[in-house]
Amino acid sequence: MCKPDDDWLFHNRALPCKMAGMRGIVTRIVVAIAALVPALIAVPAAAQDEAGFQAYLPTLRAQALAAGVRPATVDSVLPTLTYNPRVVELDRRQPGGNPNAPVAMFAPYRIQHVDVARITRGRTAYLANRARLAAVEARTGVPESIMVAIWGHETNYGSYTGNFDLLRSLATLAYEGRRRDLFTGEFIAGLKMLDRGVPRDQLKGSWAGATGNPQFLPSIYLRLARDGDGDGRIDIWNSAADTLASIGNYFVQAGWRPGQPWGVAVNVPAGYDRAGQVNRLVSPRCPRVFERHSGWRTMAEWRALGLVPQSGAWPADDVLATLLEPDGPGQTAYLLTGNYRVILDYNCSNFYALSVGLLADAVER
Repeated sequence: MCKPDDDWLFHNRALPCKMAGMRGIVTRIVVAIAALVPALIAVPAAAQDEAGFQAYLPTLRAQALAAGVRPATVDSVLPTLTYNPRVVELDRRQPGGNPNAPVAMFAPYRIQHVDVARITRGRTAYLANRARLAAVEARTGVPESIMVAIWGHETNYGSYTGNFDLLRSLATLAYEGRRRDLFTGEFIAGLKMLDRGVPRDQLKGSWAGATGNPQFLPSIYLRLARDGDGDGRIDIWNSAADTLASIGNYFVQAGWRPGQPWGVAVNVPAGYDRAGQVNRLVSPRCPRVFERHSGWRTMAEWRALGLVPQSGAWPADDVLATLLEPDGPGQTAYLLTGNYRVILDYNCSNFYALSVGLLADAVER
C-alpha cells in the first residue's frame, strides 16, 4: 500500500506511489470528461456566445451609467439586445494590414467609384442643394463639391445608409473584445444620442456602427453633427441640410484650408529622381497610406523638377504638396496638399481620398 509523502516532488522513491494514485485519479477524470462531451457538443457555439454576451451586459450598464447616461435609457435598451454573430464575422474579415502584401493599383478602384452614374447623381444632388451648399461653404470654407463627394462615397447620396441595429452591433463588438475600448465608447455615445432625443429606431447603420448620410460614428455625431436647416433637430438620416452642414463642420474641425485645392493631377517626367524625394517620416497613423507619398515640396519646387499639371494650371507657388503615383511610374500622378490629409482623416485610404477629390472635380465641372 502506498504511503503519501509530503515532499514527494523531491524524493524519487515516492514517485511510483504518487503515480499510481494519480493514474487512478486521471482515469476517473477521463471518464467524467467523456460523459460531459455530448452535453458540450449539444450546446451550439452561438448559444454559448449569447450566454456570454448577456453576462457581459451588466458591465456595459455600469460603464454607461458612470459616463452619465440616464438610467431609464440604459434600462430601456439593454433588455432588447442580443448577440449578433454576423457583425463579428464581418469584423474578423477586415484586412490584417500585412506589410508584405502587394500594393494594388488605383485605376480599377477609380473606375468603380468615380463612374458615370455616381457623377450624374452627384451633379443632381449638387444642383438640388446649391443654396444649402453655398451657405455651408460661406460659413466653413469647405467647397460645395467636396461635401457632395463625401455624401456620394459614403452612402451614394443617401440611397443606402445601412440596416444594422447600431446599438446591438456596438454592444456585440464591445463584448467580442478585439477593440473593446473603441466599441464600448461608441456604444455609450449611441446611448447618449438617445438621451439627446434621437429615436431608437433611427439608430441603424453599418455593421461597424457608422450611421446616417455621412456615416458618422456616434461619438462623431455628438461632437460634430450640426442642424443645417434651423429646425432644432440634427437629422443626418433624412435632412440634406443637416447632412451637408455636418460634413462641412467635420472638415473644418479636421483642418481644411479655404482656397486651397485637395490636389492636382500631374505628369511626371521620365528622368524624375524618385530616390531623392523619398518621405523619411513615419506616420503614427495609417503608416502604409503615408509611406507611398514623397516628401513635402512647394508647388514651385515641383514645377522646377519638371512636373506638369494635366489641367495646365498650377496652385500658388507656396502651397506645399506631396507626390503620389498610385498606378506606378509613367501613369497619372497627383500632387496632394494638406487638404488631401483632411479627406484622409475622414477615411484613411489613398484610394478613398483620391476618389473623393476626383468625384468632387467631376461634379463641379
